[in-house]
Amino acid sequence: MSVFMDLNVLFSPDRNRLQGVIETAAHLGFSTVAINYVFEPSSKKKQEVPVPCPISELIDQLPVVQGRSRPIRVLNRLTVLMSDSSHFRPSAPEYRRFDLLAVQPTTEKLFHAACMLYDVDIVCISVTEKLPFIFKRYTIANAVCLMDSCKGKNVILSSAAEKALELRGPYDVTNLGLLFGLSDGDAKEAVSSTCRAVLLHAETRRTASGIIYTSRIQQEALHDSDCRFRLT
Repeated sequence: MSVFMDLNVLFSPDRNRLQGVIETAAHLGFSTVAINYVFEPSSKKKQEVPVPCPISELIDQLPVVQGRSRPIRVLNRLTVLMSDSSHFRPSAPEYRRFDLLAVQPTTEKLFHAACMLYDVDIVCISVTEKLPFIFKRYTIANAVCLMDSCKGKNVILSSAAEKALELRGPYDVTNLGLLFGLSDGDAKEAVSSTCRAVLLHAETRRTASGIIYTSRIQQEALHDSDCRFRLT
């Protein structure tokens, strides 16, 4: 059974609304969602990077995913709207609070830098508005052009949902991928295995290249150290 993910659920200060979106996502069969905090740095004045809310403050008890016996996994994602290269600060402590780091470049130069040089988990392209580079048309045409450029690989489809009614089931999303020019297999991967690859990339970005990381274990199980090292 495939593991479906929606890595773009927009953050809302309305706790009830956000809780409703998470519960609906679990009911539709998504095993993982990422709450997206959008940050647009400004050169005119210093702006604070948003602080992600602990999941326990957003929802009291995580709902169980439909068709599975485990609760939905909720991650925090930061999306930086980039209009200048100085906005890219992946090692900044305030950026490292998030599980996923995404950038949305606003110029062609930054777009190429994000794709070729920057160590980020997701590069975002807004297909709902006219772009100043590469993609000159709107939603479906933009998406088709993007699929042609990347041959349908390494693409994720997400909702950017703010309300529960804006969510669609994972199989509905894969059907939409067909409309965008993806094959059956690529459309399914866009909400499953490619999303998993994003999470694995995020792990390598926040650890020693994914080779070693530490994790706490129960005190009574400790012997020589209070941390366990794992090779991956």
